[in-house]
Amino acid sequence: MRTLLRSKPSAYGFTLIEVMITVAVIAIIAAVALPAYFDYITRSRLVEARSNLADMRTRMEQFFLDNRTYPGECIAPASGAAPAGKIYLPGNAKFFTYACPVLSATGYTITATDTFSPGTHFVYTINEANLRKTTSAPSGWATSNTCWTTRKNGDC
Repeated sequence: MRTLLRSKPSAYGFTLIEVMITVAVIAIIAAVALPAYFDYITRSRLVEARSNLADMRTRMEQFFLDNRTYPGECIAPASGAAPAGKIYLPGNAKFFTYACPVLSATGYTITATDTFSPGTHFVYTINEANLRKTTSAPSGWATSNTCWTTRKNGDC
């Protein structure tokens, strides 16, 4: 029977350079992926404002068709029908607060201000002429006088 002799003991594990290369590759992937992921999360939260503002506009116009005037006040949501001359703000708000800073018999402006951005917030508005504006946005995001910004580059 023949016996094989080894001149070196076998080594297990990784060398330091292999570990450093792996860490560098992961860091590069994270540097690219994390900002894109955070932008994706922000864009997904903006959907709430757009859908709730469109819903508010529909309810304002329905109120106008029924009463030949816009409501005198926007109030916090409650159960049942809104009191006379008033309309409820969206009740499913998670990332935005809503207000009606301009209300008159012939016009309105509804605003949605985000609650998730530190510093400068997203502020979307809509009025009786269906003019949609992005009046404020965090650093790096564009604003628009003609639409609700949905991407950093100002796309609507």
